[in-house]
Amino acid sequence: MRVVSLVPSLTEAVATTLPGALVGATDWCTHPADLDVVRVGGTKNPDVPAIVALRPDLVIANEEENRPPDLHALRAAGIEVLVTEVRGLGQAFDELARVLAACGAGRPRWLDVAESRWLDGDGAGRRTAGEPAVGTRAAVPIWRRPWMVLGRDTFAGDVLARLGVDNAYAAHTERYPRVPLEELCSAGLDLVVLPDEPYRFTREDGPEAFPATLPVALVSGRHLTWYGPSLAEAPEVLGAALRAALR
Repeated sequence: MRVVSLVPSLTEAVATTLPGALVGATDWCTHPADLDVVRVGGTKNPDVPAIVALRPDLVIANEEENRPPDLHALRAAGIEVLVTEVRGLGQAFDELARVLAACGAGRPRWLDVAESRWLDGDGAGRRTAGEPAVGTRAAVPIWRRPWMVLGRDTFAGDVLARLGVDNAYAAHTERYPRVPLEELCSAGLDLVVLPDEPYRFTREDGPEAFPATLPVALVSGRHLTWYGPSLAEAPEVLGAALRAALR
């Protein structure tokens, strides 16, 4: 099986489970750190001729991260394309199992571990113990200039909800609304969560925009937004960052 991945999360999942199956990945596919495959451009601007030249049996993509015209061009070239849709943790686990099965893999142990850590709880797929931030009302900026935040129906929003963080914009009509900084600062928040991707928020770039009295949690974007092997450790990694900010 020759696989090209256009999604960083899925790249890590396939490379970890089926070493050697991947022949191509995007420039944004940074894990595993030693991944040695042909790079085929970005998630939004893949090099379609380069992908075709790799003669893949399967290209794996995502409906949000990749553009329909690129996927259509790959299919027109006779390449099978599997497109995932991930708006929450339960869906992520289902799609990971589907992708790995399509690549010829059995169910890996890391997937079972991750699923048990996130979904074992009250029977409704929610964690019931150990949440570090229960009842915390937060905004989650994902970009600045302009400021954009997580809105409705997002994977990262579901991740945070299961850790007790209530997204202040979860009921917004848009999934990634633009919100003026002035509104964010006056929204009655308990916390601002700043991931290091897609925008790379750092201690020097992001927290200074908010009042000193408003706690800010700098978190790993890979653990917040990726659905792959990182999910197995994400509760602990994200939980530690949230607890540190709320002390």
